[in-house]
Amino acid sequence: MQTHTYQALLSSDWNECLAPCGPFDAIVRHYPQHGMDLETVFRQYTGNTISLGEAVRRISALGPHHLSPAQMDAYLREAFRTYRGVAELIRWCHDHDVLFMINTTGMIGYFQRVLAKSYLPPLPALSANPMVRFDPSPSDPEQILPLLETTDKPVHTAAVAARNAIAGKKIFLMGDSGGDGPHFKWGASVGANLIGSMTKPSLQRYCQDSGIVINHFVGHTYASGEPKALDKEMAFDFIAIKDIIAPVLCS
Repeated sequence: MQTHTYQALLSSDWNECLAPCGPFDAIVRHYPQHGMDLETVFRQYTGNTISLGEAVRRISALGPHHLSPAQMDAYLREAFRTYRGVAELIRWCHDHDVLFMINTTGMIGYFQRVLAKSYLPPLPALSANPMVRFDPSPSDPEQILPLLETTDKPVHTAAVAARNAIAGKKIFLMGDSGGDGPHFKWGASVGANLIGSMTKPSLQRYCQDSGIVINHFVGHTYASGEPKALDKEMAFDFIAIKDIIAPVLCS
């Protein structure tokens, strides 16, 4: 039963937005023969070339890639990493009545094990892909919303906002790539605050073509054709995002 009262909502993508990893890295760790194919699929749907549903179909066609909780834990022990200050930002949000929601094409099972192992503070809401999902655990978020297409992101954020009576001007959306475009398009329509994090050209193009203004840019903003610059990404401390949110809480 929900007991916390929230005055604002931050709904954020995860992969390459809050953490320097891809949604299929755990699969690649145990099935390395699929690595190049999975990276290609990831870039295709984040660039709006194919739908997430088509991406899952292509991944399924590669063959069995079942992951157990023990396999996910092994991957996390070796590779779990976020950008600087992400856990601190989640704690700050909780302490200031801001509902922190992860809204991603990453896998539900990944976050179940992340939370079970306390790699992140507790999350009140999670919107993620059910391709890998484990049995329920006491550490699971109160709300888990299965995300089947990138267009589910705005639907799920809207549902969480409505459940908590949070108005558009007190909603913050954070994303990095074109796959977050539909989320930003909805956010712009309700007056939400849009934050580009480690922003890729695909998100910039989507917003430009749709007449959407990104209100804030944090972390490294990529130029067209620029290779991944992890050192630049890791230089930003996400706790600084509190300075974007705090003034809205007082309004």
